[in-house]
Amino acid sequence: LKVIAIDEQLRVIYEDNVHFDKDLPEFKTHGGVYIHSDRLTVTSPVLMWVKALDMILEKMKSSGFNFSQVRAMSGAGQQHGSVYWKKGSIEILKNASSELPLHQSLKGCFSVSNSPIWMDSSTASQCRALEKALGGAQNLASVTGSRAYERFTGNQIAKIYSQNPEVYEQTERISLVSSFAASLFLGAYAPIDYSDGSGMNLLQIWEKAWSKPCLDACAPGLEERLGCPVPSHSVLGPISPYYSQRYGFNPDCKIVAFTGDNPASLAGMRLQEGDIAISLGTSDTLFLWIQEPTPALEGHILCNPVDSQTYMALLCFKNGSLMRERIRDDCASGSWDEFSKALSSTVAGNSGNLGFYFDVMEITPEAVGIHRFNRDNQKVSRFPKEVEIRALIEGQFMAKRIHAEKLGYKVCLAYKGDLL
Repeated sequence: LKVIAIDEQLRVIYEDNVHFDKDLPEFKTHGGVYIHSDRLTVTSPVLMWVKALDMILEKMKSSGFNFSQVRAMSGAGQQHGSVYWKKGSIEILKNASSELPLHQSLKGCFSVSNSPIWMDSSTASQCRALEKALGGAQNLASVTGSRAYERFTGNQIAKIYSQNPEVYEQTERISLVSSFAASLFLGAYAPIDYSDGSGMNLLQIWEKAWSKPCLDACAPGLEERLGCPVPSHSVLGPISPYYSQRYGFNPDCKIVAFTGDNPASLAGMRLQEGDIAISLGTSDTLFLWIQEPTPALEGHILCNPVDSQTYMALLCFKNGSLMRERIRDDCASGSWDEFSKALSSTVAGNSGNLGFYFDVMEITPEAVGIHRFNRDNQKVSRFPKEVEIRALIEGQFMAKRIHAEKLGYKVCLAYKGDLL
């Protein structure tokens, strides 16, 4: 859990963090999560998140941070995680005693104590059922921006309802991680924002409303448990009196809707229409501002967090930095300097040599293996080292462009006023 405070010139005046495994060892998480025995189910304890919030605010208080100067607060949470509030919890949340840490007041508030999170992949049967109910994967994508994904919240809710209907019956509100965090500061159930809500397989991205066929396919009475979605930049209300009394926040401090981590990246990078941002990590992620999206079976279309009339496209590529590191080790003695020199020694286009590199089953597209083609379009078993390095880099980035264009991205190159 991270906190950052900025002034009106966007200068950072405070930052800190709480590390779940190290600072909250009593929850016995690894990487902040529990990986269950089936290796498919992955959860995080809800109270760990609440206790981390208590801890980080106490750290700020001890450091002398002046909470009374905070004018507004917003945040981002991991996409696709969900929190299940037990019936009657709204009163406990609203009336939490400032004499107690919040986690003590809320310890009995959750009908599901371990929240399903983005790493969970245990809902394959629910995904198939949802796609079937909507007339196929492409139809579902056309409504919600994505085909059915196992981590998406609608499928997680469907699993909980089918396996534990009594737990679902005890639940009065379902939050995303982002709206859950906002709820803690608001002292009331915060609405889900359009952008994070687009990662649920439940929101009609065009109308910005829940899809009744999707809701009905997942669980009964779901709409009232989700509440009405709102634009991602909505001011939800003033901070809960709990924080004024316990920490000295200004009672007029505004809580702005929280959103998902990916939409927050688009906002934080200040992307505009036509821009693409690429995160080169273990998995590579590409996201972009888009005006006229074309939802497909690969990738995701989300509502834009900055402008509710436009959209955000998101693509994830599993074979990212680990694939590049393996080719670096094989072809450049493990040295990025050698890797860069080899890349510079070859020409753009690689003299027609092309490669696709998937050590593990790729997400976009669904493919595995190393596939090399020479300038005559013949499959070959190997390339010279410098050709291999350029084939890897060019192949990865061409794939990103191709799949972005499939989702509606348009590449326009201007030269001396003429459109090429």
